[in-house]
Parts: sequence; C-alpha cells; structure tokens
Amino acid sequence: MKEHVGTTPVDYVKSTAKNFADRETVGGLLLILATLIAVGIMNSSWAEAFEHFWEEKYVIASQEFGINRSLHHWINDGLMVIFFFVVGLELKREFLVGELANFKNATVPVMAAIGGMAVPALIYVFFNAGGDHINGWGVPMATDIAYTLGIIALLGKRVPPALKIFLTALAIVDDIGAILVIALFYSSDISWISLGIGGGVMVVLFALNFLGVRNIGIYLILGIVLWVAFLMSGVHATIAGVLLALAIPVKVKMGTKTFKKKTKEKLDELNETDLDHKSALKDKRQLDIVHEIRDYTIATRSPLLRLENSLSGFNAFFIIPLFALSNAGVAFESGWTDVFTSDTGHGIMIGLVVGKLMGVFLFSWLAVKLGLGQLPKGANWGAMAGTAMLAGIGFTMSLFITNLAFDDGEIIEVAKISILIASFLAAILGLIILALSLKKNTENKENV
Repeated sequence: MKEHVGTTPVDYVKSTAKNFADRETVGGLLLILATLIAVGIMNSSWAEAFEHFWEEKYVIASQEFGINRSLHHWINDGLMVIFFFVVGLELKREFLVGELANFKNATVPVMAAIGGMAVPALIYVFFNAGGDHINGWGVPMATDIAYTLGIIALLGKRVPPALKIFLTALAIVDDIGAILVIALFYSSDISWISLGIGGGVMVVLFALNFLGVRNIGIYLILGIVLWVAFLMSGVHATIAGVLLALAIPVKVKMGTKTFKKKTKEKLDELNETDLDHKSALKDKRQLDIVHEIRDYTIATRSPLLRLENSLSGFNAFFIIPLFALSNAGVAFESGWTDVFTSDTGHGIMIGLVVGKLMGVFLFSWLAVKLGLGQLPKGANWGAMAGTAMLAGIGFTMSLFITNLAFDDGEIIEVAKISILIASFLAAILGLIILALSLKKNTENKENV
C-alpha cells in the first residue's frame, strides 16, 4: 500500500516561519522597527506611561532570598544573559572550528577589531579627559553584529561571502573586547563570597564537561545558580552567560561511523516490519525503531551547536528587539541640542563614525602590509572602508554599556541620542561606500 504523508496547516506555518527566519536581514529589521517604536512613543503623549511600564518592579522571592528588580533591569540583567550566552557559544565555535581557528584567517579581523576598539576609545578620552563623564570611554568601542549584518545584507549577492565572514569575525572579536571591558571596568562593589560561589559553580561545570556529561539540562540549571551568584557579586550578571557558554560540551556522544552502523541496523529492522500501515502509531515496533533513530541523530549533534541553533532565533527575534524597545527610547526635545554641544556627545559620535572607520581600516591595512593576513576574497580596499564604516553601528552593546557607565539621567539621554545618530550615519555612509566600491570592483572584473 502506498504511504500517505499529509501536510497539515501547522506544517505549512512552520515551513513559512523557517523560511522567514532564514533571512539574515530579519533580525536587523526587527531591531530597527523596535527602535523606531521606542523613539516614537518616547516623543509622544504616551512617554510617561511607557517609562513607568519599564520601571515597574517584579520580585522573585522565597523566605530567605529575594530579587527585586524593575522590568528594565530584568531585561538588562536577566534576558540579556541569554544574549551573551549565545555570543559565548558563537565565540567558542569560531575559535574551535570557525574563521578564528586559523591564524592566517583570524589575523586581519582580530587586528581590525583591536583598532576598531582602541581608536574610538581614545577619541572619546580626547574629548572627555579630566571631565565628569570620562567613564563612558567604552560606549563607542562596540559593534552591533545584528545591525551590521542586517544592513550589509541589503546589498544582496554583490557582497562577497568572504567579506561577510570578515565582518562577522570582527564583530565577534569586538564582542570579546566588550565583555572584558564590562567585566573589568563596569563592575563595582564586589562581593567576594558571591564571586567565590560563582567560581565554585564554574569548577563544577568544567568538571562535568571533562567527565563527559552531555545532559544540557544539568548545565542550564547550574547556569541559573551561576547567574544569581554573579548578580549578587557586583560583577555584571551577563558575564555569567559567557562563562556558562565556555563550559558547554562540544564533543558529540556518537561519531559518524557508529551512527551509520547503528542507523543501518535499525533501518534493516524497519524493513522487516509491516510497512503497509498508514501510521507508525499502529505498530509499536516501528515507533520504537523510529525513536531510536531519532536518539542516534541527537547523539551525533554537538550540545554546543544544538543550543546555539535553538537559541539564535529567540535571541535575534525576541531578546534583542525587546532590549531595543526598553532601552532605545529617547525624548529628543530633552537632549537633542546637548548632543552637539557636550563632550560626551562629541566623543561618542566621532568615536563611532570616524574612530571605527580609522581603526578598522588602518589596522586591517597594517595586518595585510606586514604579511600577517590577506584581504577577504573578492574585496578591495574600498569595500574594506565601507565595511569599516558599518562597524560604527554600535547600537545594542553601546546602549548596554551606556547604562553601566553613567548614572546621570540627562547624560544617558545624550549618550543614547548620540548612539542613534552615529549608528544611522555609519549605516548610510557604509552602504554608500560599499555599494560604490563593489560596483567598481564588478566593472573591473567585466573589463578583464
């Protein structure tokens, strides 16, 4: 009897959603939409209610322990841990098997990222040395990977794949720098007892990895304990996400050869059963065999990759837009003019727009000229300049560091507006430079 495989409405919705999620521009577009909504509401009659909504307190408590935070802080100190966890998983993968695993491939993006962090920070210090807001030097150091990849994807297939890989690697190294900056310079009032508990949890996590434990649930439960310890320690809680990611196992439970052998055995068993049934539910043996093959398939996948794939969509389509919605809202009437007159505004805007361009481009050029690496395949120096300009889109991480660097509400508003203006300019200028240089590159190839 011919087997009938039905396609249900749910299957269609899942397929459509997957195709939608596969478009790399979507994360960036959702981020832009969330930003526009936040800015629009903050400049409307609903501004006060909108601010009050994010400052509403929510408590998790027992008889002996409690955490009382505003919704805004639950997002920044809680949900953003998942964001940093995914970043940590990506970092670990890149260093083990990705673009950063090969020294020759990694040198140029690593050098570019170092320049892209150092020059903007120095520009900020130049404008704010001796002032009250010198602590904001970390704000213009960041590059928003979601925004930059979303923007560069607008140019479609004209962008060489190697250039996208370069930008991704640069942003990942930039994330490492931002994480170190947060851990070392934006943590205060350290509780050594809580930090010691966090350190003990990390020892247990790495011990479990060493012993070959592959149960993700155990790691995630201990990860929650690690998060609470860091939340209480004074070191920013999001660092727990990165450290947890480093402890997640990479090795698979079952190798490819074993998988092929066991799967073939089960398929042979399946062929011996009554295959005329329309549904495996009518044959328990068939169902058991299918479940065992599924278990074999899961065993061949790295726990790290399973987690990264599972959380990437949630991260891009929920956490980051929600962060933007709760953090990007600024009232332009209150700080618009201050942006162009304050040293803080000058340091952030010039740091992101000019500093990133100079740092990324010059350090890339230096790495290539010293023979430490080479240009991404299919790219020219004009394309590198456009990519360097796109690195000036600081947004998510810049906003995050802003909340850690400043206590003054007015300065925070100035910083947010500066980040928005700088990121917008970097995106527009980067697109123009990149489009022109890639067009010229294409014309040169056609004339050869």
